Amino acid sequence: MLQKHHLEFQSAKTVVGDLTNDRGHHFRVMANGDNSDYPDQDKNANTENSSKVEDSQNNDGNSDNKGRSSSGGIFRNFWFKVGIGALVLLLIIGGLVWWLIARNYENTDDAFIDAHTVQVSPQIAGQIVALYVNDNQLVREGQPLAEINAEDATVRLAQVEAQKAQALTQYQQASATEGGMAALAESAERDLARYHLLQRTAPAAVDQQQIDQAVAADRNAAAQRDAARAQIASALTQIKVLDAQVAAARLNLGYTHIVAPIAGHIAQRNVAAGNYVSPGQELLAIVPLQFWVTANFKETQLALIRPGQPVTVAVDACGDADVRGHVDSIQHGAGQAFGILPPENATGNYVKVVQRVPVKIILDRVPKECVLGPGMSVEPSVKVR
Repeated sequence: MLQKHHLEFQSAKTVVGDLTNDRGHHFRVMANGDNSDYPDQDKNANTENSSKVEDSQNNDGNSDNKGRSSSGGIFRNFWFKVGIGALVLLLIIGGLVWWLIARNYENTDDAFIDAHTVQVSPQIAGQIVALYVNDNQLVREGQPLAEINAEDATVRLAQVEAQKAQALTQYQQASATEGGMAALAESAERDLARYHLLQRTAPAAVDQQQIDQAVAADRNAAAQRDAARAQIASALTQIKVLDAQVAAARLNLGYTHIVAPIAGHIAQRNVAAGNYVSPGQELLAIVPLQFWVTANFKETQLALIRPGQPVTVAVDACGDADVRGHVDSIQHGAGQAFGILPPENATGNYVKVVQRVPVKIILDRVPKECVLGPGMSVEPSVKVR
């Protein structure tokens, strides 16, 4: 629809009009005025102006139709609909295939490399005089690691060995004394027996004083013999004590040589030559060569997990390395039950939380270029079907 926007009458011959249609287009119409002297010209001019207005309206209508067809035609296209349907079908098939494959596996990202790390500590106090290993070095079982000053242990061993030698001498002396006392006691016993025989056969041949003296001599000899035997027993006891002290001194002397209890790699070395160390102080750690994976699966994932099932392990530090293993065992209890402060759910409000249970996975095949260590993150995938 055309709306008159502005009209100006310049003369009796010409009228200029600014018109605006419903789509916002502006145009100007020129028309001759009402002149009775030129009726044909006036009629022609009006006809010409009317045709211009109709052309403008037709052009606006065509532009509207083109806009509508361009905006809605692509969605009414047959091949476009076919493509959308094919894409949706592929997504459904892909999701179904993924579900059929994924349902055969249980995996978790709450898993880590684990091992029994050995802390090496001295058993005697002393100064470190030599250190034979460096950080991350591979060591074999029994390989020397460090040396503690052995002077004190050597002096102590010499001291107890001297005490043992003295005890042996005392034992030998007591044995010799016991031999003499035993002979005297035997002689006194024979004399007393002879006096008793004479007293029975010839009472006048022996008086009571001689018999009393023989009895006293027998008792004295027996007492000295028993005392010598007691000295022998004491000497033997002292020798046994000193034997234990000698063994302890030799152990302490051996403790000055610190060796690797297992084969593995050195880690967390906290000591240097010249340090004074005490018994139980952590000098370094040895990471063993045997590793496993501790995977904390949700308790809802344990329904199909069994020992012996194959496992594929993705190790973050090894990229695309092919690491294989198998389920070794499942811990009988959730991890929180063995914490320092186990939960107490007997009082207050309770919110059920899915617990995690440690599963031990033994590594069967690890590439040589894959460096593993306790605490490294892994993602195991257990094939349960």
